[in-house]
Amino acid sequence: MTEQPVGSQDRDIQLASGRLRVRLWGAADAPAVVCVPGLSANLCGFDRLAERLAGDTAQFVVADLRGRGRSEVSGAGTYGWRSHARDVLGIADAVGAPSFAIIGQSSGAAIAMTCAQLDPSRVERLVLVDLAGSPDERSVVPVVASVSRLGTVYPSAQAAIALIKQAGLIPQWDEYWDRYFLYELREVSGGVTSSSDRGAVLEDLGYGAAMYWSEPERPIHALWHAITMPALVLRARQEIMPGFGSILPAAEAARFAAAVPSARVVEIDANHYTITTHDDSIAAVGAFLDAG
Repeated sequence: MTEQPVGSQDRDIQLASGRLRVRLWGAADAPAVVCVPGLSANLCGFDRLAERLAGDTAQFVVADLRGRGRSEVSGAGTYGWRSHARDVLGIADAVGAPSFAIIGQSSGAAIAMTCAQLDPSRVERLVLVDLAGSPDERSVVPVVASVSRLGTVYPSAQAAIALIKQAGLIPQWDEYWDRYFLYELREVSGGVTSSSDRGAVLEDLGYGAAMYWSEPERPIHALWHAITMPALVLRARQEIMPGFGSILPAAEAARFAAAVPSARVVEIDANHYTITTHDDSIAAVGAFLDAG
C-alpha cells in the first residue's frame, strides 16, 4: 500500500526457513549494516536512519522478520531469537556479507545479541536500540495492548492511522510514520488489517518473557558474554508510556555497560517507538559506524 522509497530496493530472499523481504539502501559493494526490527515492527522503521546513513560507505540491509510485514509466515514453534538470528545470518550470506554491523531495535536488539552469540566472528559492530537487558515488567502492558490489535479489520487505511495517532505514542508524526503504517496494512474483506501475523508475534512475546524474567538467572544477561566487539546502546529517556516504565531501564543499561567493556550507552530524549527516527540517534549511529 506504499510506494517504493527513492534510493531503496526491495527484494525477497529465500532461506531454508522461508521467504524474507528485505530493503536495500546504498552501494551493493559497501560494508553491510543489517537492521533488525522489533517484536511486531516492519522494515520501514529504519527508513529514516538508512536514508541518512546509507551510501558509498555503508549498505543498509533491513529485514521483515518471518511472520511480519511482507515476509512469509512460518509454522508454530519456529520463532524465537535463535531462529530469527539464523535468518539474519542467512540474509548476510545472501547479500554477500561475510561480516557485517548489526542494528537491532527492541527485541531486534536481543536477536542482534544472539547473532553475536551464534557467530561472533561475523559481527563487527553492534548497535542495540532501547533493549539490552530485562525491561520493567509494567512496560509489557502497552506492548500486549499493541499486539492484541493485530488482526483487527479497519474500514480503511485512513481510519487505522487515525486511531494510531490518537494513541499518542508518536508525538511528532511525519511522512515516515505514514509510510510505516501504510506498508504494514493489507487489504482484506471489509477493509484493511495488519500484515504481521498475530500468532508469530505472540510466540515471540512469550519467548521474550521467558528470556527477560526467568529466575534465578535471566537468560538475556547470558548473551552479554558474547559481546566482545564494539557496541553502542541507545536508551530512550522517556517511558514507553507515562507510568509504564522503560523497555531499557537505567539500571539495566548501567549493568550492561559494566559487564561489557566494549559498550557505550547514549541516552536519547525519545520514547521506545520514536528513538530510531530521532536525529540524535542517527548522529550517534553514524559516528559509531564511521569509527569502524
